[in-house]
This record gives sequence, C-alpha cells and structure tokens, in this order.
Amino acid sequence: MTGAVVGALDALDRDVMDPGVRTLLDRKAEKIAAANAYTPLATADVEQTLRRFFSDEAPGKTVSGVQRMGGGASKEQFLFSLDGTSHVLRMDPIETAAETDRRREYEVLNAYSGSVPAPCALWLDEDGSRFGQPAVVMDFMSGVTKPTAEVTGPNVTGLGTSFSAKLREQLAPQYLRALASLHNVDWRALELPSFHAPRPGTTEAALWQVNWMSRVWRDDHVQASPIIALTDRWLRRNLPVCESPVMVHGDYRTGNFLFDEQAGQITAILDWEWAHLGDYHEDLGWMMQRLYTTHQDGRDLVCGLFEKQELIEAYEAASGRKVDPATLKWYEIYNAYKSMAITLATSVKAARDGANHQDAMLSWLAPCGYLFSTWLCTMLADEGVTL
Repeated sequence: MTGAVVGALDALDRDVMDPGVRTLLDRKAEKIAAANAYTPLATADVEQTLRRFFSDEAPGKTVSGVQRMGGGASKEQFLFSLDGTSHVLRMDPIETAAETDRRREYEVLNAYSGSVPAPCALWLDEDGSRFGQPAVVMDFMSGVTKPTAEVTGPNVTGLGTSFSAKLREQLAPQYLRALASLHNVDWRALELPSFHAPRPGTTEAALWQVNWMSRVWRDDHVQASPIIALTDRWLRRNLPVCESPVMVHGDYRTGNFLFDEQAGQITAILDWEWAHLGDYHEDLGWMMQRLYTTHQDGRDLVCGLFEKQELIEAYEAASGRKVDPATLKWYEIYNAYKSMAITLATSVKAARDGANHQDAMLSWLAPCGYLFSTWLCTMLADEGVTL
C-alpha cells in the first residue's frame, strides 16, 4: 500500500526525521568540522585506557590480551580479557561508513539479547569522555561469519559467501526465526528511551528513512549523481504505509551473524548499530540486495541461504506477518539508494579525508556504489520510470 497523503505527511519535507537520527547527524557534522586527520589507535594506548576505565568500574579486575579485531569499516574494535572473560570494545573514529549512536546500540542490545542471540552491552561511554571517543564494551561471542573452508570470493565478510547444503539446511531456519523474533517482540515493553517510533498507519516510517539517507548523501557526496536524484523523487512519490512499527535491525545479512560451524548453530546476530523502529519490510529488502546474493548450484540465494520466494514464505511462516510485494519492492529500491549513499558518498569522503582507520577498505567499497547505481536503474525501469 502506498500513498504520500496518508497521515497528512508532506513527502517533500526533508526535515521530517527520527529525532535521534537528526541529533547524531548534526553531531557528526560538528565533529568533522572540528577534526584533523584521524590517527588509528595503538593497541598499547587502548590497553592503558581500558586499565584506567576498569580501575573505576571494576576495581581489582585485570585487563589483558588486548588486540585489534579484523573487519569493522565503521568502528575500531578491540578484543580484550577482563579477569579471563573476553569482551569487545567498539569505538568511533572521526568518520565511518555509517554514522550511528553508541547509546542506541547499547540500549537495543540489552533490550533484545534475551530474545534474540546477541551480545549483551555492559559498559557505555556515550560522549567519549572516558575513552576519548564514544565507545561501548560488550560480551565477546564465539563463532565464525563464514565457513572456514571457503577459499574463494571477496575478503569482505558477507559478500559472495557460500554455504554447503548441510549448513544452509541448519542455518536458514535459525536465521529467519531470529529475525521474526526481533520483529515480534513488543518494543513498547522494553527500555528503549533513545528510540522514537514513527506514527502507525502513516507513511512516516518510510519518509524518515528517505530523509535520513537524503541527508547523508547531501552531507557526504563528493560528486553529483542523477540516479540518486531520480530515486529520491520516486521514493517520495511512492511512500508505503507502515501499519505498526517494529524494531528493525538495519543490517541483517550474511556476515553479520556468527555460527558454530561444527554444530550448525547460530551463536549471535551482530552489528546492531543501525537499529531503529520502522517497517519490517526494510530488513527483508536489505537482505535481498544483490551484493548479498550468491549464485550457487544454479540458483540465486539471498544471503547464500534462500531463494527469494523461499525466503518470503519462510519469513511469513516464522513471523505470522504478510509480506506485501509493493512495499517490499519499495524497500529493495530504498536499500539500494541507502547502499549507494554509504559506498559512493560517506565511504569515499571518509577515505579521502583520512578520517577512518580503514581508508583502504572504504576506498575498495566505492566501486560497489556503481553496482547499486546500475541496479537502481534496472529496478526503476521495471517500475515504469523513464531513465
């Protein structure tokens, strides 16, 4: 169902936005304006900071084994031990592939780790006064993000990942059950003071998302893009109604869950930094981005696990919700638009300005933006848009 007039919303009003998102984007602009080039943190310095922090927070406990973790185009991550128990420290560089809020990440992890496999967040430095930059400390979860026997395909986790037939059979139902559980938990009964809900029965959930990524593109792009402008216009003209907002993960895909390879058991859903209240179709549309689709055994497998229709039917069975084809298509197009903003605007700008510890990785992501541009052209043409 679409309709820009539902709920008396002005689809062209670019100021209509999740208040928490507006705050973090304003804070990002101020931070970038005041910053110099970013210097990656030295492990020894992180260890000293952790020791000072825990001398106050957990007197008598010993920090050891501090080491930088791989991955993390958005955050600097360190593994460390506190009296023999492993934890993960996530910290913000100046600019990332995705500007997010450590307070919201902390709240959503603690609210949902009891109903969805996820780490529990234990300590928060919201303004960076303790660690020098915003940070959260959470439980370490064991597992792998892709089969260890995989030797081909990209090194970026989640892109081109293939699973054996046995692993697909084991992991796919768990993956959908976790997503259904996330969407079906009553967020109103949880402690989520930093989250804001769009009005049910209106197009506000969709408009908030368009305005979020529209602002990101305006702030971060290094060159203009006609397809961005065309997509923005189409999205605003076809905003879908969200009858009842749910908690949306925002980055639910292969590479963002851990599993025990021998047991075939998912141990944790990761990277909750984009979590927000919105339409459940958004998570499905993100999973269906072509970059996360693997061609295997003659089939196109969403996240390396399901054929598209198989995924829709499995989600409907697990969640009790109905997937609306028009709404799903809107979110597939929106998520390609979002992905183009992340890869071809924010990532490029952060790498160019020396504002992130993963400048090589962020530069590598830039060509992906042109793939999303191509896919947007195809999807919009299918919707009758003249290019």
